[in-house]
Amino acid sequence: MITVATWNVLHRVHADNWASEIAGQWPDEADRIAAVTAAVAARTETVVALMEVSGDQLADLRNALPAREFHVLDYPRVPTPRRLPNVLRDRSEHLVILVDGSARQIAAEPFLFDPGKGALAIDLDGTLIVATHVTGDQRRADQLARLRLLTASGPAVLLGDFNIDRTALAEALGDDYAVAWFPPDSLPTRPRDSGTKSQFIDHVVTRDLPVRGVTVEDVAGLSDHNLVRAIVG
Repeated sequence: MITVATWNVLHRVHADNWASEIAGQWPDEADRIAAVTAAVAARTETVVALMEVSGDQLADLRNALPAREFHVLDYPRVPTPRRLPNVLRDRSEHLVILVDGSARQIAAEPFLFDPGKGALAIDLDGTLIVATHVTGDQRRADQLARLRLLTASGPAVLLGDFNIDRTALAEALGDDYAVAWFPPDSLPTRPRDSGTKSQFIDHVVTRDLPVRGVTVEDVAGLSDHNLVRAIVG
């Protein structure tokens, strides 16, 4: 049995570029970074996958959690401020897996046609765990194909922001994969006040493993995504 969590913590440059209300709620990014770190430090899951981790956020996490094992994908694309002045010391962006214990890193690769999205894979006691952030446009098909290739043999867990609803993701991945269902009364993983895009785009996906206890937790305005946790195996 493995407990897992996945959370897109929202890179500040993306928040500012898209005029996210989260940026307005946290005018001092250092305060939000500290609050995100405190929230992550309080997690008890064996594996925590994080998307959109800024360089400042990563440094704060490492400083606060020296006992946790970090696996990191450094994206070659560094987000560029388009609307507001930069407030970060380190604008780099990362995909991160935190492990309570020890795991062997298998892969850390940006996707071919989007250097700001990618996949990070580890082997934890014979189970392949992949954290991913998938592009929200037509490039998704090639990226999901790459994820299928990475997880083609043996039991696997995929965690991340797939930018797609559960039904479409299940159809795209195929019958070898199970995309966990959310409870009927679940909070959305990506709350929205308007638009037609799905509010359930962060998922726990398994191959040859059962999953239960899927829960979406309110992050109290720390990010534009809520946290998803589950029990696998």
